[in-house]
Amino acid sequence: MVPPTAVELPDHDFIVSKPLPVRRAAPKQKGSTHAYGTEKTEYLMDRNIHKAFPVIIRGKGNYLYTKDGRIILDTTTGAAVSCLGHGDKRVIQAIARQMETGITYLATSFFGNNTVEALCKELINGTDRQMARVYLTGSGSEAMEAAVKLSRQYFYEQDQNTRRVSYIAREGSYHGNTLGALGISGHVARRAPYLPFLMKNVHHVSSCNFYRQRQGRETTDAFVARKAAELDAKFQELGPETVIGFVAEPIVGAALGCVPYVPGYLKAMRKVCHKYGALFILDEVMCGMGRSGTLHAWQAEGVAPDLQTIGKGLGGGYQPIAAVLISKKVFDVFSDGSGQFVHGQTYQGMPIQAAAALEVQKIVREEKLCDNVRIQGDYLGQLLKQLLGNHPNVGDIRGMGLFWGLEFVKDRDTKEPFDPKIGVAQKIQELALSEPHNMTIYPGTGTAGGLSGDHVMLCPAYIVTKEDIHHIAHTTAAVVKEFFSHGL
Repeated sequence: MVPPTAVELPDHDFIVSKPLPVRRAAPKQKGSTHAYGTEKTEYLMDRNIHKAFPVIIRGKGNYLYTKDGRIILDTTTGAAVSCLGHGDKRVIQAIARQMETGITYLATSFFGNNTVEALCKELINGTDRQMARVYLTGSGSEAMEAAVKLSRQYFYEQDQNTRRVSYIAREGSYHGNTLGALGISGHVARRAPYLPFLMKNVHHVSSCNFYRQRQGRETTDAFVARKAAELDAKFQELGPETVIGFVAEPIVGAALGCVPYVPGYLKAMRKVCHKYGALFILDEVMCGMGRSGTLHAWQAEGVAPDLQTIGKGLGGGYQPIAAVLISKKVFDVFSDGSGQFVHGQTYQGMPIQAAAALEVQKIVREEKLCDNVRIQGDYLGQLLKQLLGNHPNVGDIRGMGLFWGLEFVKDRDTKEPFDPKIGVAQKIQELALSEPHNMTIYPGTGTAGGLSGDHVMLCPAYIVTKEDIHHIAHTTAAVVKEFFSHGL
C-alpha cells in the first residue's frame, strides 16, 4: 500500500492514489537527545515534558505529514477521534460557512441557534429516538461531569431529601480527567495522585473482562450471571435506596485495550439497575459514534441507557465537542420539576462546534460508514488473529468494529504480564512510529490489575479500505514480531 497525495485524494474516496516522495530521515545526530525529526517543545506543557515528538505540518485522509518529510499512516486517529480522517473538505466547508455568519459562540443561557438544534435532532434520530434530549459539552470529561450531576439532580428533583448519593462503577475503567469523572473511574494509576480529592461515594465492581476473569470453561451466559450477581450484591451492600446509578463503558478503550462486553452483559446490568430504581449510565465517549460498527455500541443488542456520554467521533476532531444523551424518563423528571439543570460551562453548545459535528454525522449516515466499519473491522480482527494469534507474547486479541486491542503477556498459559518498568507497550508504539513502519499504534498499561499489563490499540478512520486494513494488520504483526525477537 502506498500513501496518497496531499492534494488529489477525493473526499470520501476509498481508492488509494499516487504516492508522494518520502524523504528518509537522517541518522540521529551525535550528541542529540532525541531522534532526528522530533522536537521538544519550549513553551507548551506536554504530557511528557522530557519527550520529543514528530512535528506534524499537515494531514489528508488517513495520513499525517511530518516536518522532516515522512508520511505516517494514522492507524489510531489520535485517540480514536479522527473518524473521517484528516482534511475532509465537507466538514471544513461547513465550519467556514458557520464562521461566515459571524456566529461561532453564543451564551446558551441567553440564545438559541438553528445549527445547534439541527445537530441535536440528528443525534436523537441516530438513537432511533430511544433518547430524548442532548446536553452539549466541550469534551468527554465534561460530558461525564454533566452526567454525574444530571443523575444526582434526577433524584433530587423528585425528593430533596433523597438518600441516593452513591455510584457503582467498574475497576479498570476510565471516564475522564476532571475530578468528578476521575472519581467515577477505576483506573488505579491515573487516580493515584489525586485520591485525597476524589469522591468517597463511588464504589467499584469488577470489569467485564472475559479473557482475564473467565473461570475454567465458564460459558458467556454463566459469566454474565456472575457479573449480574456481583452488581446485585453491591447494591445490597450499599443499600439499594442509596445508589444513583451504575456507570460502564460498553467497550473499555484506553484503560484496558478494547475489552468488549460479552453478549447479554449490558441487558443484565440494566436489569439490576432498574430493579432497584437506579440509573443505567453508559460512557461511549471513545467506543461510540460508529466506532464499534453501530452508531452507538448499545444498539447492537438494543439496550438503551438512561444517560449516555458521547465524544471523540462526534466531531471527528474538527471541533472540541461531546455530549450527554438523555432518556425521556430522565428528561420528564426535569420537565415536570424545576425545569432547570443546575450546571453550565462557558464553551458549550457553540454553533461552530455544532456545525462541524453535524457535518461529520451527516457524512457517517449518508455514506453508510458504519457498514464499512463493520466490514473492515471484521477483516482486521481476522487478520490480526491469523498473523499474531499464536505469538507467544500476544495473550489476547479483542475488539469490535474498528476498535481492536492486543494484550501482551510474558507467559500465555499463566497470562503473567511483563514488569511495567520494561515499558512494552510504549516501546512497541515507538517502534511502529519509526521508519520503515511509519504507523501509529496507541499504547496503554494497567491491563492486569491496574498497574501492570501492556496493550496497544488500533482505531483507524471509518474510511479505510480493505487494502488499508491489510497494510495495518501486516505492519502491526511485523512490529510486534520485530520487538519481541530482540528480547527484553
